[in-house]
Amino acid sequence: MTKPRVTLKDIAGRVGVHPSTVSRVLNPKTRGMVNPEIAATIAETADKMGYRPNPFAYSLRTRRSFIIGVMIPDIANPVFPPIIRGIERILEPHGYAVVLANTDNSSERERVSIERFVERQVDGLITATSLLSDDFLVDLGADVPVVFVNRRAETPGVPSVVVNDAAGIAAIIEHLVSLGHRRVAHVAGPQLMSTGKIRYETFVEECRKAGLATDATLIEFTDAFMEGEGRRAATALLKREKFTAIVAANDLLALGCYGALADAGLVCGRDVSVTGFNDMPFVDRLQPPLTTVHIPLNEMGEGAARLLLDQLMENGSSETTITLQPELVVRASTGPAPKVAKK
Repeated sequence: MTKPRVTLKDIAGRVGVHPSTVSRVLNPKTRGMVNPEIAATIAETADKMGYRPNPFAYSLRTRRSFIIGVMIPDIANPVFPPIIRGIERILEPHGYAVVLANTDNSSERERVSIERFVERQVDGLITATSLLSDDFLVDLGADVPVVFVNRRAETPGVPSVVVNDAAGIAAIIEHLVSLGHRRVAHVAGPQLMSTGKIRYETFVEECRKAGLATDATLIEFTDAFMEGEGRRAATALLKREKFTAIVAANDLLALGCYGALADAGLVCGRDVSVTGFNDMPFVDRLQPPLTTVHIPLNEMGEGAARLLLDQLMENGSSETTITLQPELVVRASTGPAPKVAKK
């Protein structure tokens, strides 16, 4: 037999207060209106009685769906599950459910996903995609709070959580120079994405500062942060240039570089060093383990969720950008530079 749902009236009767007082206590936005001692008693009683809010009834009262839309560009990318886990960890205790949309790097799918989220009256949106113009998302933000994660907003004032991409690439170049590398290639990410653009621009600038070659022939751009694109780009570089290291814009591109080196009969870490970016799960188990830039993915998701909660609860937080610091993790995919003649 199903146990009857505990109601606000049940809790009120047990404590000896009016149901409206219980309602105020169980709402984080109004709990401060109730005497702290009474509020503590009500909260403890609700917990002991096994009270669970009725989301449908509550959404009718508050005119909220308690659903948050989360958009990612590639569900197969291991970077995103830790970010999503961080988002859920912060939002779930506040009664919010997360609904995920995968856009497959398609601007049309991104637009359709946003329209469907709006139709379903989501309370907020966290997006890791970046194919649509910021103006579209800013306009959406007038009705639905928006937070960017793992990407930068071109429009000032739009909340975002990002990693210091420039610092990460600078650390990679410093590491490669210390190993004697003088000719370094770059498998660059998509330039329509802030991560790809910033990492490419920083690569060129840091190579210039270090006195390394910055020939355009040492750079190959990709259309997506995917293994196949990394393999294609690295293969093209190997056919036209001589170099001793490849800086890939992310770990999946680096994984593609592994394949291209194997195709060419070269040994990663000995003949050509390879670096990635993100430190996604399992790259420490590659052969050889990948030297990469670690970013705190769980913390990134948690930060995005907190920025969204600030908007939903009208906390008046002035913080709109959280920048996380990366850390270079050196593994066996990088080694001393072999001598190599320029083509």
